[in-house]
Amino acid sequence: MTVEQHKNKYPEVWRRFSPRETLTRYSWYLGIVFIAAWSVSHLDIPWIYFLDAHIQAMDLVTRMWPPDWEYVAELIEPLLETIHIATIGTVVTVIIAFPIAFLSARNTTFNTATWMIGRFILVASRSVNTVVWGLLFVAIFGPGPMAGIWAIAFRSIGFMGKLVAEAIEEIDEGIVEAIEATGASRLQVLWIGILPQVLPVIYGTTVYRWDINIRESTVLGFVGAGGIGILLYSSINQFLWQEVTVILITVFGVVLVSEFVSATVRKRIS
Repeated sequence: MTVEQHKNKYPEVWRRFSPRETLTRYSWYLGIVFIAAWSVSHLDIPWIYFLDAHIQAMDLVTRMWPPDWEYVAELIEPLLETIHIATIGTVVTVIIAFPIAFLSARNTTFNTATWMIGRFILVASRSVNTVVWGLLFVAIFGPGPMAGIWAIAFRSIGFMGKLVAEAIEEIDEGIVEAIEATGASRLQVLWIGILPQVLPVIYGTTVYRWDINIRESTVLGFVGAGGIGILLYSSINQFLWQEVTVILITVFGVVLVSEFVSATVRKRIS
């Protein structure tokens, strides 16, 4: 039997990856395991606490049950305040992030300097956590919902601005060129040629960010920035675990409703 006949009778076994690709993949896996092990070794974790962690968890669950449902009446006002903080913060985000998105898009910015400024603002906004923004604005405005609104807004600007800027960069340039050929001004080009193409992204991103802001605003009370987080922080500090259960269930219900609203609106937009 010739070599050619042998190959036809016994075809080579199909392999998804070549030996070199397999070696590369496993090298990556080993590298990730090594980095994870190295990180854990430098955290000084008290592993002895894990021995009775399940006992402590069950003890906490026992103390949290049954919920103190009479406490619900006191949650209505701070819960509404939390929703208002998230909603107004999202509105402020849209007002500020919209022009920054145009500065951050290469095809609508004025020059390299304005593009760098826009990108810097977006990166700076996303680099700082909402709670940290809350601490900063509590120091500026004092405790209360105003600090929470600006904390939500400053954290959301980078998120929304980045997505809208990327949508602007991916528009159909043919439409823009056709409008420019008519002698339209720069503002008319933005209003007629670019804005209609990115409106679905703006609507969808706004609703999605509002959904995220509902969740983030629930913990802003931990730093004095208003909302239901103040009561949650107080109940935890006083070991009123049955009240904590009611607050968590209430927050979960609000987040569930906001998730449903967000998904419904985004489905209608797309």
